[in-house]
Amino acid sequence: MSERHGPARDDRRLAMAIEYDGSAFSGWQRLTKPGEEERRSEPTIQAAVEEALSFVAGTRIETVCAGRTDAGVHARAQVIHFDSPVERDPRGWVLGTTTRLPPSVCVRWCVPVAADFHARFSARARRYRYRLVNRPVRPALMREYLGWERRPLDAEAMHRAAQALVGEHDFSAFRTVHCQAPHARRNLHEISVRRDGEIVDIEVQANAFLHHQVRNIVGSLLVVGRGEQPEAWIAELLAGRDRTVAGPTAPASGLMFLGPKYPAEWGLPAEVCL
Repeated sequence: MSERHGPARDDRRLAMAIEYDGSAFSGWQRLTKPGEEERRSEPTIQAAVEEALSFVAGTRIETVCAGRTDAGVHARAQVIHFDSPVERDPRGWVLGTTTRLPPSVCVRWCVPVAADFHARFSARARRYRYRLVNRPVRPALMREYLGWERRPLDAEAMHRAAQALVGEHDFSAFRTVHCQAPHARRNLHEISVRRDGEIVDIEVQANAFLHHQVRNIVGSLLVVGRGEQPEAWIAELLAGRDRTVAGPTAPASGLMFLGPKYPAEWGLPAEVCL
């Protein structure tokens, strides 16, 4: 199946939103080739979804996602596309696939799309949220979905510091050494840091993200929030392009992929439209 072009056969292309708790998975991307048995010690969400879709279709189905997530990262609306040689109504795809998925994964919606729609290349933005609890004691409830910072944080200072990241920049200071992207330039559309009681939310939207970029940004903002570095430090890190002097990578548990954003003409649900 070509990733950039429509299906060669009379297949029907569908877009689907997957919601998942990534705690027990080794990330989105399958670690084995399509059709190979998945390694039990390294389960992936893609493999689980493709197995469920293939059962509903009665034939092998392969998927393409909007943005890969790492081990332990969650998603509210991971958008995928796939081509099916069989007819099923959208409700059948949603319910049938969900019944074949583990409890930590479900299908939110499914819609038919044009043959040239591409879950990754048609997206114009991606949005993430990092949520943490800021209090002296670690969380017991909802701990799988939260980061934790025991020292007091100045969320307003974090928000002001983060605005230096808005725009198109080289984000080398916030990419992992294992990042395989050909370059580090990304266009960060917006970023906000807000507090609601003990909860601090960092939301960020960009055209695309580097490997660990959001978690590395959060780790550096925490250094500012604790008062260990001035607000201007974030701009200095960005300009310096040196990952070794930036903050640590925040834990995966607090990160959620809220979803991609597409032009409205694709006809997708409003939550994933610009």
